[in-house]
Amino acid sequence: MTFAAPARERRPSTDVARGRPEDRAGGSSAARFVADARYGGTAMGEDIDRERFGPADFHRFRRRLADGLTALGELLARPGFGEGPASVGAELEMALIDDSGRPAGNNAEIRDAVAGAQVALEVGRFSIETETPPFDLAGRPFSAIADSMRDAATRIDTAARGFGARVAMVGTLPTLTLADLGPGGLTASARYRALEAGLDALKGDHTIAISGRERLEVELPGIVAEAANAAFQVHLKVAPADFARTLNAAQIATGPVLAVAGNSPTFLGQVLWEETRVPVFHQSVDGVDRAHDSWRPDRVSFGHGWVRSGALELFAESVALHPALLPLSSAEEPLAALAGGGVPELNELRLHHGTTWRWNRAVFDPSDGGHVRIEFRALPSGPSIADMAANAAFLVGLTLALADEEWMLNAVPFRCVRRNFFEAARRGMDAELLWPDSTPPSPQPETAPALVEHLVDMARRALVAAGVDHDEADTHLEPIRRRTATGVTGSSWQREAIEAAERRGAMRGRALATMLDAYLEASASGEPIHSWPSPAAVVA
Repeated sequence: MTFAAPARERRPSTDVARGRPEDRAGGSSAARFVADARYGGTAMGEDIDRERFGPADFHRFRRRLADGLTALGELLARPGFGEGPASVGAELEMALIDDSGRPAGNNAEIRDAVAGAQVALEVGRFSIETETPPFDLAGRPFSAIADSMRDAATRIDTAARGFGARVAMVGTLPTLTLADLGPGGLTASARYRALEAGLDALKGDHTIAISGRERLEVELPGIVAEAANAAFQVHLKVAPADFARTLNAAQIATGPVLAVAGNSPTFLGQVLWEETRVPVFHQSVDGVDRAHDSWRPDRVSFGHGWVRSGALELFAESVALHPALLPLSSAEEPLAALAGGGVPELNELRLHHGTTWRWNRAVFDPSDGGHVRIEFRALPSGPSIADMAANAAFLVGLTLALADEEWMLNAVPFRCVRRNFFEAARRGMDAELLWPDSTPPSPQPETAPALVEHLVDMARRALVAAGVDHDEADTHLEPIRRRTATGVTGSSWQREAIEAAERRGAMRGRALATMLDAYLEASASGEPIHSWPSPAAVVA
């Protein structure tokens, strides 16, 4: 089997000190040791050998966090630091399933058997991830990302076949059951056991309650539910001087892009949001919000307001708002390394920051002289590699376009942009989004299709201005135009396939498995979702 366009991301990792949870490293779900050490950045380690820590560990870690913030501030002010050509890369999370479409719990064996691709384990035994290298934004970056993801996905799938498994690129695996998300579903790792203990102690409530097209309310202790969230995460290197305006632009852009990119309509047998990943991830980490706990800042967040100065304030916010989960200290003294004229790795700061999951996150990477970048974490895995490359092009292009429209920060309150994100996740192409208007009063409501139709042209102009080849921009934005015109997204296709199977008499569990088979066959063709056969035609 060959594929057509994803990349890789990192997940959380955790540790606990006498019931004091603090810290994770990872991407959209839960699993790496240091989530922001991508693109060849060096992580502190892929696993840990301790699950409990004492007061001295936390004291040393807090001191290193303070030193790390000081060092990062001086680095960002260093002339020339982090400048140079913009680059993009990606991470792709995938589910592993058996021949019947059920989760396959042998990710470690499959990882060890993969040849020639970057592979890491996710929090669930049935999930795995890969990543692309960074590519210069100028030229044909999205084709390069697609080629890299296709190659890696094919290699992983080939290895999986040797264990009776295969890969599935889908935001939430439709065939998951409660049994798959119990203690036996956790990847065997001291890191994950510690992360689970830490986060469980923080959230207290183990309920996941989601109201969408249908309603779900279940008790799910632990963190394995995070593995139900397979993301396609995009990274954009940004010069420090441009970081604040670019991150703010990414926040504005995320809502309309997510509206046209939905691919996660189900969880535990229920049809819920267009991007059910969003509430599942929030609640699996932070629990269901309760009135007496509403003051506590969530570790999964869309953010708390506009960024005013730069990347440093986001790292400082992570340190100020959230207790550490993994007080692991390296041998490096950040300030000493900085004083010697070098670029400190800031292991502790990156580790801690990686355990707070903003949907658009700041990343510091010490490799190759060091830089900062934005990690876009809201996009789902799938439906096809062509679709993911299109989503990346639209999100990066729109972010670049809006970064030049700083007047928008005064024309739309941050709470409206946060609302757009959740409305897009809930309703997809049926969402009504609040968009800044240069003519008062602002913002104004816009339907998602009408807004996206306008914004695609803005994204194209910005990509070309950044050096992306004209035909590259056109090729990868065309699927966005076609989805907008047809109304077909990964989520709508999956829903219609489930309904078609149920009309033919299938019970919900069988309908989900039937839909997944048809989905995987269409996905493997490499064609974008708008050109797939209609669900009614392929679901027998």
